[in-house]
Amino acid sequence: MAIPRLRIDDTLLLVVDVQGRLLPTLPDSETLVSHCAILLQMAQTLGIPAIVTEQYPKGLGPTVEEVAAHLGPDTPVLEKTRFGAITPEVDALVREAARNTILVCGIEAHICVLQSVLDLRASGRDVFFCTDAISAGQPGQIPHAFRRMEAAGAVPTGILSAMYELMADKQHPAFARCLALAKAVRPS
Repeated sequence: MAIPRLRIDDTLLLVVDVQGRLLPTLPDSETLVSHCAILLQMAQTLGIPAIVTEQYPKGLGPTVEEVAAHLGPDTPVLEKTRFGAITPEVDALVREAARNTILVCGIEAHICVLQSVLDLRASGRDVFFCTDAISAGQPGQIPHAFRRMEAAGAVPTGILSAMYELMADKQHPAFARCLALAKAVRPS
């Protein structure tokens, strides 16, 4: 059995629903926003494609500016009403990117993130979920969601672990830029 690993050439970042009207319900919203922004910056630095989703932005607002500011020029932002982020449009973009490993962050852990991870696993993809870049308005729901994701075969990780695993070597040309990002990670 192959052990899932994060590799630059096979990973895509999925940022799920980091929207303004959801943030006031989160006990750690500043950290969540900062960590999702760092992951987007890491993806750009390492040349990893990213997809951003927004759950019913008419009601919940757009992706927060602190995160949107770090979107690459080719990063799609897709609206959805389905709780799981793997809509036909998102699935088509993942297929087009030819990436089988998806690194997931966002909100809410027990709703949109969980359903996205379960859908990705059901499609046979390897999934890593950044536990320090996922939150929920009801913090007691987070551990249950994480256990369910892991039971489905998704791999828990953190921003720093993912970043260093993707680089694999201090000699990576982006090491200095990623080190600067790593220093900005807030303690959980």
